Amino acid sequence: MKFSRRDALKFGGALAAAVASAGVAEAAETVPKSQPADGPATLPKPKGTRVVVVGGGWSGLSLAKYTKLFAPAADVVLVEQRDVFISCPVSNMWLVDKVDLEFITHDYYQAAQQHGYTYFHAAATGVDKARNTLHTTMGDIAYDYLVLAPGIDYDYSFWTNDPQLENRLRQEYPAAFRPGSEHMTLKRKIHAFEGGTFLMTVPGGNYRCLPAPYERACLIADYFKHNGIKGKVLLLDENNDITIKAHGFHTAFEELYKEYIVYEPNAVIEAIDLDKKQVKTEFDTFTFDDASFYPHVRGGKLLEVCGVAKDTVYNRLEGDIDPMTYEVRGHPNIYVTGDARPTGFSKSGNTSLSEGQNVAKMLAAKINKQVPLKWMSPVTLCISAVSAYPEHGIFIHSEYAYNPKRKQFEFATPVTDEHWKGEEGLENARNIYGWAEACYIDMFGAAKSS
Repeated sequence: MKFSRRDALKFGGALAAAVASAGVAEAAETVPKSQPADGPATLPKPKGTRVVVVGGGWSGLSLAKYTKLFAPAADVVLVEQRDVFISCPVSNMWLVDKVDLEFITHDYYQAAQQHGYTYFHAAATGVDKARNTLHTTMGDIAYDYLVLAPGIDYDYSFWTNDPQLENRLRQEYPAAFRPGSEHMTLKRKIHAFEGGTFLMTVPGGNYRCLPAPYERACLIADYFKHNGIKGKVLLLDENNDITIKAHGFHTAFEELYKEYIVYEPNAVIEAIDLDKKQVKTEFDTFTFDDASFYPHVRGGKLLEVCGVAKDTVYNRLEGDIDPMTYEVRGHPNIYVTGDARPTGFSKSGNTSLSEGQNVAKMLAAKINKQVPLKWMSPVTLCISAVSAYPEHGIFIHSEYAYNPKRKQFEFATPVTDEHWKGEEGLENARNIYGWAEACYIDMFGAAKSS
């Protein structure tokens, strides 16, 4: 049974308050026609402080909304190169037909109109930090404050330096963690699969949505099982174990999908031969019939273009910021948030949404010439489905705290429920839809009618 928006609202009310108090997604593949970058953008002259937010994912949408809410005199402009938002969270349920595309698709104009800011449809191409000017495909935008929330890009360099192989991996076997055509391609693969081995990978490092590859493996295996497809999911995990909600996913693998999922930890890929459809690790060679390769991730390319990225062992070209203020080092009027941040927070929707609200409060205090606000923890609230027929789920909820000895942020007081059996698991899964609906309402305003 599919859940409509009306069904989801039954579960959304209780969760909406938690989302509002706490707080990758990308959008569809439409890009505006390129225009000369010379000259100003066609925007009215700002009446107050202008805040430009680049990136219309979960973080950017939250930043734009809450900056305008907390600093209503500010002129807030959201620059986004896509004209339709498609959610990465909940897209795994769409892959196996549990929600329709309308449930995860939303309107940037609606969000801007609901929350009183401007949606500017253009691609950012660079920043003149000395002149406080953002360059876009639709002209230059002067800013007082700039927030960069470009999300992730994929980093195939751990596997290959061959442009031809990288291009084939992107085109033929997309990761589908940047919504749009990648997800559509993966869904087509799943529905056309006639049997054999469907290979998936889990990258190392802090990748987008830690539980998502394991959830996706479960749901694809359940789809095969439900539809009588004689296939199995081969999950090659670069990590030495499931990275989060390990008990819940391990028990699902063993009890629900023993014949459908082969889980291989410590599977660091050393070579990929797409013609032979083979993958080599240090100890084994695996053959597949179809695949989806999820590589390491890095900060969005825009950070590098704008000269605000840093590259270390742990931070692959993510924002070079003060983690307590989100301000770019040396440029306190530029911020980096969301999945492009260098801290170890979960690269997930609820984390970015709540973080966006927190950073907006700090930014608004500066605009309003109030006492500077201290760092506030984002909130990770993540519900994962382990089955689709029927839905059963598991979840984790946590904030973060800075560990001065280790000089890093860590989970603080995490709460998990990894019992997916019985009514408890059914209730967890139902809450996926309520949580999503609450988040969509937070970002876009009132839900569209079903």
